Amino acid sequence: MHLNEPDKMSTRDVELFQKRAAAAETEIRKLKEALKSLYDDVKVHGNNETMIRLQNENAKLKHRLAILKRAVECEKSIASENVIQDQNPTLSIQELLHSLFREAIDAAYPELTDLPVIIVSNDKTPQFGDYQCNSAMLISNLIKAKGTKTSPRDVANKIVSKVKSNSLIERVEVAGVGFVNIFLKRDFAASILTTMLKRRQVLPPCVPKQRVLVDFSSPNIAKEMHVGHLRSTIIGDSISRVLEYLGHDVLRINHIGDWGTQFGMLVAHLQDRFPDYLIVSPPISSLQEFYKESKKRFDEDPLFKKRAYECVVKLQSFDADVLKAWQMICSVSRKVNQQLYDRLEIKITEIGESFYQSRMVDIVEELESRGFLEEDDGRKVMWGTKPGVDIPLTMVKSDGGFTYDTSDMAAIKYRLEEQKADWVIYVVDAGQATHFDTLKKCAKRAGIITSKHRIDHVEFGVVLGEDKKKFKTRSGETIQLSKLLDEGLRRALEKLKEKERDKFLTNDELLAAQESIAYGCIKYSDLSHNRIKNYVFSFDRMLDDKGNTAVYLLYALTRIRSIARAANVSQEQLRAAAETTAISLEHEKEFKLAKVLLKFSDVLLEITKDLCLHHLCEYCYEISTTFTEFYDSCYCVEKNQVGEVVKINMGRLMLAEATAMIMEQAFNLLGLKPVERM
Repeated sequence: MHLNEPDKMSTRDVELFQKRAAAAETEIRKLKEALKSLYDDVKVHGNNETMIRLQNENAKLKHRLAILKRAVECEKSIASENVIQDQNPTLSIQELLHSLFREAIDAAYPELTDLPVIIVSNDKTPQFGDYQCNSAMLISNLIKAKGTKTSPRDVANKIVSKVKSNSLIERVEVAGVGFVNIFLKRDFAASILTTMLKRRQVLPPCVPKQRVLVDFSSPNIAKEMHVGHLRSTIIGDSISRVLEYLGHDVLRINHIGDWGTQFGMLVAHLQDRFPDYLIVSPPISSLQEFYKESKKRFDEDPLFKKRAYECVVKLQSFDADVLKAWQMICSVSRKVNQQLYDRLEIKITEIGESFYQSRMVDIVEELESRGFLEEDDGRKVMWGTKPGVDIPLTMVKSDGGFTYDTSDMAAIKYRLEEQKADWVIYVVDAGQATHFDTLKKCAKRAGIITSKHRIDHVEFGVVLGEDKKKFKTRSGETIQLSKLLDEGLRRALEKLKEKERDKFLTNDELLAAQESIAYGCIKYSDLSHNRIKNYVFSFDRMLDDKGNTAVYLLYALTRIRSIARAANVSQEQLRAAAETTAISLEHEKEFKLAKVLLKFSDVLLEITKDLCLHHLCEYCYEISTTFTEFYDSCYCVEKNQVGEVVKINMGRLMLAEATAMIMEQAFNLLGLKPVERM
């Protein structure tokens, strides 16, 4: 079935999108009313069976509500732009197709509700379409369950007959038992990419805006950051970059360990080592050594241990002299950490455990007054569900002190109620999964987390050495992050010199390339693995210029950028050409590359669902390999035997520039810093 349509979106198309958006908004209002009704029913009905049924219905309605909100956002965007060549160049193809087939399925079977719309990308077998709608089999089974026999193929044909003319789809075909193969229009892809070149900007897909708090990195004061902090810092930064790019209001929070018993030990040692600390700032050269010295004294000297505990009491009472000593230690540690954040270009705002001291008192009083705390061997604990079913939070220790559980409850209340976060993301290792599960249950039980909030624990595995054991030095010590970065710089320079790049690059260019490769390969190696799993840290593998590595991709982008430069075509000329020249998509390899570029939006939307950055890494590698296929088959610039340019294919140079723009934007989201020459 061919869907013939002029290149531009017609007035009829715009009106259609506007009507669909209005209808969806009406349905959203009805769903919200239905949700409110469900909550009222939940309050009335105490029966477990009824509660389960209502909760299931509630989940279905919320899912449908989320889909409709996204549809409204995207369709409003399309309608408001009026013509394809002026619309958002990173519209979600998946969501546009979902919207078109949602309407077709509803029109084909108006008597049935909530029928599935399954749209999948078809990368492996392009002869069967660019995308597929695989709803027919499930719909056929649903119809049979109601007593009517119909084949999936008949269902597919009926759906196809209801797909309206549009500017996205070239044709649809029913294949096999009932697959609907979808072929995109070349003109659509060309218009999207040409518009991007005109704007010199890769715009994000449209999503409902939220206030998102990302809790990541979280080192302890007075201990130097080590390889154990690497994953949280890198993953948290990249998640923040993606969400900021999508237009969310993102709070990057560093929940540092800056309070507790160990500070009594550190303050007492500071007072002994630098007795004039109130007058002269103590010259602490190495926090790591300072911590080790104080810990040794704490373990071996009973009198020192007693003084350390006295200092803890004074600190908690906000004694002026002890408080100043604590602030000095924090200041030294903060400066050391900031040097590492600067090297990795990490932006983060510190709100440590000390911030929540008064709020911990408040949260304990509140939970106790509402009957949520129970006595347990002198402790005060809170259960997320029924006592004995899971592990409780210890809100107050038997000695009356607070715990990490207390500060985390105080923190989540502050974040949701005072900072007004809609979505909180904890980027913390997988070993804390039980803790965050319990925290979430307790906060829900207390009414702190409500149905409007989203809470995610972004867990991750540990970094392993090449022996598949926890990554440590030969002496068994945890590797300091600063030394790891230094080693990356050393090896990156060796790699560049091995390729004799030092003979062609200026000193500044060589330094920029060295830092780009060193820090880029460390970040990318982490992000390119599924974060749930452990991964092996290997500089040799990271610095390989073949395969899915940062080095390969950074080189690839530099080469793509050099194509136009070698032909003496500036980016300004490419932008000017976009006003009069269409991007060339006639060759199959040209169109294949364009279709990969159009997936950028859908990759980002996928990341918002599972918060896994390896999707974006795999996408970058797919762009690079697909570009190589295109470049090997399609000449962008032709030269004679003496190397003179005799022909420039501007349409293909524009496609190369569009590729570079999307790769560059993806690199920025991953925290990679490309350079012009490498």
